[in-house]
Amino acid sequence: MSFFPLSKGQARARLVQVSAALAVAVLFAGCGAGYRPVVSPINPSGPPSQPTAFLAVVSSPSPTAPGIITVVDYSGDTVVAQAPIGPGPISFTLDETGSSGYTVNSDGTLTDFPVSPSLQAKNVQYTTLPTTAKLVNLFSPSAGLWAADLDGNVIDVLSGFPATFKLSIPTAITPVMLIGPSLVGERNYAITQNIADPSGVACNTSPRTVSGVGEAEAIEVASHTISARLPLGKCPVYAVYSSDNRRVFVLNRGDDTITVIDSQNNTLDSCTPFISQTGQTVNCHPSLPLSTSAGLTGASVPAIAGPVYAEYNATTSQLVVADYDGNTITVIDVSLDIYGNDSPTFGTTYTIPVGANPASVTALIDGSRAYAANQSDGTVTEVNLQSHTPIKTLPVNGHPRNVISVQNSLYGKVYVASPDSPYVTIIRTDQDIIDTTVLVQGNIVDIRTSNQNGSQGNAIVVSRKPGYGQPCYLPPTLLSPAAIATNPSACSKLP
Repeated sequence: MSFFPLSKGQARARLVQVSAALAVAVLFAGCGAGYRPVVSPINPSGPPSQPTAFLAVVSSPSPTAPGIITVVDYSGDTVVAQAPIGPGPISFTLDETGSSGYTVNSDGTLTDFPVSPSLQAKNVQYTTLPTTAKLVNLFSPSAGLWAADLDGNVIDVLSGFPATFKLSIPTAITPVMLIGPSLVGERNYAITQNIADPSGVACNTSPRTVSGVGEAEAIEVASHTISARLPLGKCPVYAVYSSDNRRVFVLNRGDDTITVIDSQNNTLDSCTPFISQTGQTVNCHPSLPLSTSAGLTGASVPAIAGPVYAEYNATTSQLVVADYDGNTITVIDVSLDIYGNDSPTFGTTYTIPVGANPASVTALIDGSRAYAANQSDGTVTEVNLQSHTPIKTLPVNGHPRNVISVQNSLYGKVYVASPDSPYVTIIRTDQDIIDTTVLVQGNIVDIRTSNQNGSQGNAIVVSRKPGYGQPCYLPPTLLSPAAIATNPSACSKLP
């Protein structure tokens, strides 16, 4: 082999080339097999998606035509699905998960269906009930269906999909509703008016003159047996559980009382708030002698209150009550101590004037405000729950009987429905204005929301059947005593 010697200049250039090659080789050797650039992803802009919530609306075009279930999306207030159900629906509820709905229809059938944007007529299932059945209230935990049945004075238990009859549990006369804890609990309570009333409307037409008092019957879920019979007030018409499942509050319209049940011990609570006719203030504390009354405070204590509907607010541990006959709402402290006993402030009450005949009320999840549906004057009153004062009154469509709230984003919405109107009125709570209305087919029987709060999930589930102590609206031709006597669904005349 022969080679030619390099000059000093050539040797220097060759050294530079070799050094550069070595530097590049070292650089790539330290970075693996190939070059890997660092990429910083850019997140998409815009607001986050809102939690899912659906409004389920049951309406009735006529007593003989098929009813309609309408599903409305919370995020856009748009109708996402509709399907026919049985004719003349008279009672409606959702299960505790907010995913399935049930109606009792005027032809004696029961329908169940999914509450979903994909709802179609083929998804609606039907069950034939006995021809004599008079189901007046539905309650559905996460599995199964329970119904108060005036025929035979029983609680009917149904199971499966479609829900079919399983057994009946005898109760005191005139059972009007069934209430239980969230999801599947140890026991449910049947609320009975315990009066001989075949029509089922005496506590609606004359609640203060009926004889006898109601009864709550504890039904053990595992054995379907009654473990306790607890006395209530006159004409109990509605009940609600606390979110911790430790207390049940029963509203007695006939004597303005609220019976409190300690559901953990399956006994009456040691301290029961009382809607006083005199306004006398009585402290309510378990260390005091057994007290059955805690007076209202405030400037507008009604002589007659007539509690008909309530919501329990978990944030503030308050019971917010619609006083139909007193044109007020009542706010009651029902907080417990760390041991599960009534707190020192348990029973402290406030009364707040609203519009004429509030048939229902809803409280926002944060406990800041409540909205009362004033049936007789066709309005909704917004109330400040901190100062216990009314804020403003908004006119709505028809004579509202149902109001529910949803708080799934930076602001909430309040949905209002009337039994004499096909429009759902939607109120935005950040501005307290009527945002829009949604038209459905036929007048509205009832509304429910699948999710009251995006982080907690609470579905509002208990049904309300007009005519069994629950205020409703009927045309003047159906308000005569003869019509009420022959029509179990008839209601008292509006003032």
